Amino acid sequence: MKKILLLLLCCSGLMAGAQQRYELNSGWTCTNVNDVKADGAAISKTGFALNNWMPATVPGTVLTTLLNNKKVPDPFYGMNNEKIADVYHTGNAHYTYWFVKDFEERAAGNEQVWLQFRGINYKAEIYLNGKKVNPKTQVGMHIRAQYNITPLLAANGKNRLAVIVYPPDFPGNPNGGQGGDGTIAKGLTTQYTAGWDWIQPTRDRNTGIWDKVTIEKTKSINIQNPHVVTLVPGKRLATGKQNPATVKVSIEVENPTSKAVSGTLQYEIAGKIIKQRATIAANQNTTVKLADLQIENPKLWWPSGYGDQNLYDLKIKFVAATQVLDQEALKVGIRQIDNIWNDHTKSMGTFVNGQKIFIKGGNWIISDAMLRFTDARYDAEVRYHKDMNLNLIRIWGGAILERPEFYNACDKYGLLVFQDFWFSGDCNGRWVDPMKKEDQWTRRNYPDDHPLVLTAIEDQIKMIRNHASLAFWCGGNEITPPDDILMPLKNDLLPRLDGTRQFFDFSNSDEMSYNSIGGNGDGPYGIQDIKTFWGTQTFPYNSEVGSVGVGDYASLLRFIPEKNLVAPQYKTKPDSVWDYHKYISYEQYLNPYGKPKDAKDFAMKAQLANYDQYRALMEGFSNKMWDWYTGSIIWKTQNPWTAMRGQMYDYYLDPNACLYGLRKGSEPLHVMMNPLDSMVTIVNNGFTTRNNLMVQAKAYDMEGKDYFYSQVFNSVGPSSVRRLFPLNEFLTKLDKKDGVFVSLRILDQKQNILSENIYWLPGKDGEYSGLKNMKQTPLKVSAANQNNGKVAVTLSNAAGNPVAFFNRVALINGSTNQRILPAFYDDNYVSILPGESKTVTVEYTGKQSNLAVEVYGWNVATQKVSVQ
Repeated sequence: MKKILLLLLCCSGLMAGAQQRYELNSGWTCTNVNDVKADGAAISKTGFALNNWMPATVPGTVLTTLLNNKKVPDPFYGMNNEKIADVYHTGNAHYTYWFVKDFEERAAGNEQVWLQFRGINYKAEIYLNGKKVNPKTQVGMHIRAQYNITPLLAANGKNRLAVIVYPPDFPGNPNGGQGGDGTIAKGLTTQYTAGWDWIQPTRDRNTGIWDKVTIEKTKSINIQNPHVVTLVPGKRLATGKQNPATVKVSIEVENPTSKAVSGTLQYEIAGKIIKQRATIAANQNTTVKLADLQIENPKLWWPSGYGDQNLYDLKIKFVAATQVLDQEALKVGIRQIDNIWNDHTKSMGTFVNGQKIFIKGGNWIISDAMLRFTDARYDAEVRYHKDMNLNLIRIWGGAILERPEFYNACDKYGLLVFQDFWFSGDCNGRWVDPMKKEDQWTRRNYPDDHPLVLTAIEDQIKMIRNHASLAFWCGGNEITPPDDILMPLKNDLLPRLDGTRQFFDFSNSDEMSYNSIGGNGDGPYGIQDIKTFWGTQTFPYNSEVGSVGVGDYASLLRFIPEKNLVAPQYKTKPDSVWDYHKYISYEQYLNPYGKPKDAKDFAMKAQLANYDQYRALMEGFSNKMWDWYTGSIIWKTQNPWTAMRGQMYDYYLDPNACLYGLRKGSEPLHVMMNPLDSMVTIVNNGFTTRNNLMVQAKAYDMEGKDYFYSQVFNSVGPSSVRRLFPLNEFLTKLDKKDGVFVSLRILDQKQNILSENIYWLPGKDGEYSGLKNMKQTPLKVSAANQNNGKVAVTLSNAAGNPVAFFNRVALINGSTNQRILPAFYDDNYVSILPGESKTVTVEYTGKQSNLAVEVYGWNVATQKVSVQ
C-alpha cells in the first residue's frame, strides 16, 4: 500500500509527469440502494442518468451526507439523535448507498493509474466504466485498498466510478451498554458507534467511504510503504553538537507490467543521497534494503517540553535512464525511543534519545464521531494537547488507528503516541455483562474474521510506522486480542514490519504498570478530593485516570436548548438533555462556592473545580516522579461529540478551565504546594540542573492585603523534584476564617517569572465564604493586534484592590460576539494580584476581522474591548 504522507506538486524538467496524486474529494453524488434498480455495471457508465441523486460527502459517512443535505437534524444538539433512525432497527438497507464520481484521467505509454481507498466501512463493491474493479468484495473498515485501473480507463478520458457501500453486518443493538450489546465487535469496525458511557449511538455506525479516495499516476514502477528507522545511540542533550545518528531505509517496489524493470532506487536526506541498483521482475512486488546512512551532528526530534521537534525531508525516487518512474516524500524525525523497566516504581520507563521522559498523557477517542476529519482540526486538537504541557496521547482501542494527518500534527508538536489496536474489554469479553447478547467465550473471539484482522494490522502498521511521534503499540483496551491474533502480532508482524517500539499486550497490563491494588486497573473517572492525587498511591503508570470536564456557559449554549439550561442539583437526576449527553454529577464540589443559582452560575463554578482537579492531578503525580510513578495518562482529554465529561476543550474546540489547570500543573519547571502539609515544592522536567532560582511565597486575604512568607534562592536537579519549605504554620497564623490566596513564584536572577501558581484556600469549615463575599474588582483590559495572527491582552489590577480572581479571556468577533474558534491562549482563567499586570497572548488561525476580547471573572464584571 502506498505511504501517503505528502501530496507532491508536479515539477518541471526531468520530474515532469513523473508522478501525480490527487484526491477525489468533491463532485460525488449518492442515493439509497432502494431508490435505484440498476446494477453497478450500468450505474458506472457515464450515460446512466443520476436524476434526483443528492450531493455526497466523500470522504465522509452516510450520516454526514444526510446531515449536509438536511435530511436529518444535527445529532450533536439536544436530543436530536433520538430523531434519527438507527440501523439496528431499520435494517442495513436503510444506510446502504451508491456513491458515484465522474473524473477525467487517461494513461499513455508506460503510465499506470492507481485507485486508492484509505478506508471504507464496511463492505464495498467498486465499478469503473461498466467494469468490476475489485475481484472480491472489499471488507473491513480498518484497511486500505489499491487497484490498478489503467486497463479500465475510458479512451476519451471521461470516467465514472461507482461504489456501493454496506453497513457492518452486525451493527449491534444500542441498548445502553458499552458498545451496545457487543455484537458491533463481530466485524472489524468502530465499537463506540453502538454507544458508550460517554457517547450516544452513531446511527449509521460510520457507514461510508469514510477516508480519502486518491488517484495516483506512476510510470512502470510503484514505490510503496517505505520503512525508515533512526538510531540515536547514547544519552543526548537537546542542545549542542550531537554525535552521529544512523538512518536505515527499506522500500517496497512494485512492477505491475509484463516486463522486468531495471533502474536506480535512491533516497535523499540532509543533503546526502544513497543509491541502490535494482531490477524488479514483471508483476512483482519486491522489498529493497538500501545502505545505512550516518548523519553527522543531526537535529534531533524530542517530545514536547524537552526539546525541538526537528523534521527532515526524505525523498525517494526510482530512476531508469533519465526518467523518474515514481517518487515519494515523507517527513522523518531522527530519534530513538527505548523502554526500561523501573523496578522501584514497578512500571515501564520511557527514554527518548537516552533521556528518561516523565509521561504526561491524555486519552484520545477520535476527532469526530461522524469522522469529519480535517488537517486543520487535527492540528488544533493536537496543539491543545501541547498547550496542556502533555507529551503523550493514547489512542483508545474502540475507535481507529489514527490517520497520517493526526500523526503529522503529533510529529509537529512533539506528542508521543500510544496506539491501541481494535479491541476492548467491554465488547471483547473481559467481564460478565448482562447488556451483552453473547457470552464471554463467544465475545472473546470477536472479530469473527481473524485473518482479516491480521491483514488489516499489517496494512495499518505500514501506514503510520515512519512517524517520529509513534512510540508504543498496544494489543487492545483493557484486553488482549485473541491468541491467534496476539501471537502473530507480537512474534511476526511487529518484529518484521517495525521492530523499534514497545508493545504492550493490553492497555492496563502489569507489563506497563504493576497493579498491586486489584480491581479493573483503570480509573477512577469522577471528581475527587484533590488531596487524593497527592496522598494516595495508585499503580504507577495508569493508562486511564480521570476526572470531570463540563464546558463553560458559552459551550453549553451550543448544544443545550434554552429550556434545558437548568443547573443540576446534587443527588437529583439531571435534566434529560444533560443526562443524554452523559453528565457526571459534581455539584457537591461546587456547593462550597455557593449553591449554583442557574446554568450560567453552575458553569462558572464548575470551571473552578475543573481547574483545581487537573492541576492537582498532575501536581500530585509529578510530586512522586520516579518514586511512585513514571507517568500517568488522563481519561480523557477530548470528546468526539457534545459530551459533558472528560474533556479539556469541547467538540467545537473551545477550551475550558481543565486545559489551563492541567497546563499549570504540567509545567516543565513548576512550583507547587502540597495540600496535605503545605510543602512548597519545585519540579524540573528538564535534562539539566536549574540553578539560582528564586522561590517566592506570599498570601493574600480577600481584601487584597498581602502577607510575605519567604523568598530564597534554590536549585533543582535534572528530571527531579525538590521539597523546599512548609507553609502550614504560616497559614495557620493568618487564621483567616474565610480563606486566603497563596501565591508561589519562581524567578530568575533578572526577576523574570519562570513559574507562578495561585491557590485559593477555603476557610476552616471547608466553605469558600471569602470568595462568596468578595468585592468586585475593576480590572483594566487592553488588547493589541500583533499583526501575526496574535493578540496581546493585558489585564491590570490597581494597588489596593482585592485579587482580580479567575478571569476568562475570550477572543471574539466584535460584531457577532461569537468566540473565534479555535484560539490558543498561553494562559487563561488567570488571577491578577493587586498592583500587578499580566499579558495573555492569544493566537488564532485564518483571516479574522473586527476582533474584540471579552473578559469576565469571579469578581470582575464582563468587559468587551476592541482589539487595537
